[in-house]
Parts: sequence; structure tokens; C-alpha cells
Amino acid sequence: MSDQEIPATPLRELVEAVLMVVDEPVTDEQLAEATGADGAEVHQVLTSLVGDYNGENGSARRGFELREVAGGWRIYSRPAHAEVVERFIVEGQTARLTQAALETLAVVAYLQPVTRSRVAAIRGVNTDTVMRTLVSRGLVSETGSDPLTGAVLYGTTGTFLETLGVDSLEELPKLSAHLPGIGDLPALAEADEGFRG
Repeated sequence: MSDQEIPATPLRELVEAVLMVVDEPVTDEQLAEATGADGAEVHQVLTSLVGDYNGENGSARRGFELREVAGGWRIYSRPAHAEVVERFIVEGQTARLTQAALETLAVVAYLQPVTRSRVAAIRGVNTDTVMRTLVSRGLVSETGSDPLTGAVLYGTTGTFLETLGVDSLEELPKLSAHLPGIGDLPALAEADEGFRG
């Protein structure tokens, strides 16, 4: 942040103002930098807001909540009100991912960083269009390039973690428990890369 003076406004109001405009989780440190406050003070304000929004300390429960997710903080509507929120949102703005997109996203999530060709080899179909959709939705992004082939590598984003409500990829469920033999997926993908190389 620049050396501009922060207005003499209570820290709670400043934190809430920033939380209302973020479109992805924001960390304690980012909030401290934006408000010019101490990180410990910001964290104390955040935990106080969580309690207030949940109706603790004599305050009325709100239709939204403050959650710590994907390494930061963001305001969300309460799951209990999802039906009303969905009804309100215009059709098409919340278009669901297709089965092909979900499958592609799963491959990227579990094998990242991964190339498009590797994803296509595992799925057995061309994934160019699906990958463009996932990138445009902010669920997948370019993470670099393969040192051997120069192909673009893809990985999941903070938006992906946020959408799932997890802090890290380690919290994703283990596939082997649900799909016997899926534990061999990385080895099969490597073998395919070697065969085509």
C-alpha cells in the first residue's frame, strides 16, 4: 500500500468494507496492509465478526457468514439460504459444469501440474474446449511449462479451493478409497507420456 493516510475509522468498519468487495479470500496480512493496522488486531476483529455474524454476544444472526477458507477470509451467504439465493440469481450466471468439465477438473486437481495432452490421454478425448472453460471460470490456470516439451502446465486455483470449501489440496478426498485402482493413475499417466515421448 502507498504511504497514504488511512482514515481515522474504526478498524472493524475498514475490515468489513474490504471484505464486502473481495472476490476471493483475503489474508490477515493483506487486511493489515490495506488498513494500516497490526496483524494481531486484524485477526481479533475477524474472529469478533465471525461471532457477531453467527448471532453470538447478543447480536442478531445474519444471512451471511464470515469464513476462513483457502488461506484467507471471505463473506458468504449462509448455506441455509442457498435456495433463495439461487432463485434470485439470473439463469445462466450459475451454469453448472458439464460432466466432461468435472472429469477434467478432477484430473487436473489430482495430477497437477499437468499438461493438456496428459489430461486428454487420461480422459481419452480432446480437452481443449473444456480446459478453456475451466480457465475462464477461474478454476484452473497456467502454472508454467514442462521443461522437456515446453507444453503449458495447468493447476487448480484458489477459486477452486474456495469453491470446494477447503484450505489446501491435501484436504481433497483420497480417490483410492472410492475408485479401486485409481491409485495407479499417476503411474499410468507417466507411462503414457513416456510411450508418446
